[in-house]
Amino acid sequence: MFFDYYYLILVVPAILFALWAQSQVNSAFNQYSKVRTLRGLTGAQAAEAVLRAHGIYDVQIQHIAGNLTDHFDPRDKVIRLSDNVFHNDSVAAVGVAAHEAGHAVQYAEGYGPIKLRNAIIPITQIGSTLTWPLLVIGLILSAPSLIYLGIAFFGCSTVFQAVTLPVEFNASNRALAALESGGMLSQEEMPGARKTLRAAALTYVAALAVSIAQLLRLLLLFGGRRDD
Repeated sequence: MFFDYYYLILVVPAILFALWAQSQVNSAFNQYSKVRTLRGLTGAQAAEAVLRAHGIYDVQIQHIAGNLTDHFDPRDKVIRLSDNVFHNDSVAAVGVAAHEAGHAVQYAEGYGPIKLRNAIIPITQIGSTLTWPLLVIGLILSAPSLIYLGIAFFGCSTVFQAVTLPVEFNASNRALAALESGGMLSQEEMPGARKTLRAAALTYVAALAVSIAQLLRLLLLFGGRRDD
């Protein structure tokens, strides 16, 4: 019976790391969602303040249902903030909202890594669809070329995760700088925002770790095959 040791020693630890990272996000957000800001600024107001500070007036801010479903949609130029962020005046809500506004600033200023990430999204989407069918067909037909193509497509997803890291870290840095320079959070409140955003960034590190582990597993399992 086949036993995938590579999955056990590579992928499982990465998945456990990802689960731990997600727990850190939930813990930090829950902790600082209970700490109200001295200025009483809500997440929506914080996002708007960050946009205005950078001269951005064509981005809307909308409410979206869910928990931590916050995101910036560059196609519609909309920042969508979740239930616990939009109307909430907590340190965590302000930090998360400012982070999403940071993404809007990246697009407005033509930040290089976010352009690169957008450029490889179509390839990544195709790759995520074709990776496993190519691997299965390649194994059935004993066609290493199809297997390698499937691995290459999966590698595109890993590259996407790697490019995402500087994008997310930069958005957080922009958010923290805007919150501090704009006086939206006091010096006592800033550490809570930093902890919340750093915990969120850790999930992207974990996602990259899982992707790298899976890519290494595929290379170790199938990388030695040769065409007849």
